[in-house]
Amino acid sequence: MTRIIAITNQKGGVGKTTTGVNLAASLAATQRRVLLVDLDPQGNATMGSGIDKRALEATVYQVLLGEKNVADVRQRAQAGYDVLPANRELAGAEVELIEIDQRETRLKDALAEVATEYDFILIDCPPALNLLTVNGLTAAQAVMIPMQCEYYALEGLSDLVGTIKRVRAHLNPTLEIEGLLRTMYDPRNTLAQQVSAQLLQHFGDKVYRTVIPRNVRLAEAPSHGLPALEFDRNSKGAQAYLALAGEMLNRASE
Repeated sequence: MTRIIAITNQKGGVGKTTTGVNLAASLAATQRRVLLVDLDPQGNATMGSGIDKRALEATVYQVLLGEKNVADVRQRAQAGYDVLPANRELAGAEVELIEIDQRETRLKDALAEVATEYDFILIDCPPALNLLTVNGLTAAQAVMIPMQCEYYALEGLSDLVGTIKRVRAHLNPTLEIEGLLRTMYDPRNTLAQQVSAQLLQHFGDKVYRTVIPRNVRLAEAPSHGLPALEFDRNSKGAQAYLALAGEMLNRASE
């Protein structure tokens, strides 16, 4: 059965897109069929997968407006997964979707047509609570929350949990938290250790055992249009995302 996971956090710069791209590549490396949906108008997941967002004839924008099907728009990344790409055009979808019936379920309906072709669909949501994020949360079965272990991250987390509860109440009653992922982690940082301990205390086994470290190769890989796994397979960052993929697959089989 297809697992649809929205990767989201209302705070920017926490590693959402890095997680989307590298997790997609890691799951593909385990022979899983993966679709990465870029729901961010910045198109970073598209570029990070080696697809030129400026050269696209159609994107997730046309899919949301009902002008194209996912099968017409998706592209194959070198790392072995499919991408539903995005670019700046998507920023206009906010305004246009407001006029459309069933605007919160446009992505869900579009993905339903191709869901059986994939084992995992990962949705890279924008760092804001807008109609695009709501579409991602409505289409997903579960939410993965990447976060840095710092003070402000905890404040943002409570807002996000509130948002998930509202979406569950009104649009997607089966939505659950898949897990919290500690990103850009520096074990030498005392505050990081303290915040990590608080997360484990509050969320228990919802916190992934896998921790994504601060890693130069992870930061460099997007400029080459590659996941870290393709850029430097032996880097700590690439190995951490492979471990995360393994942990997710183990959870799914329990």
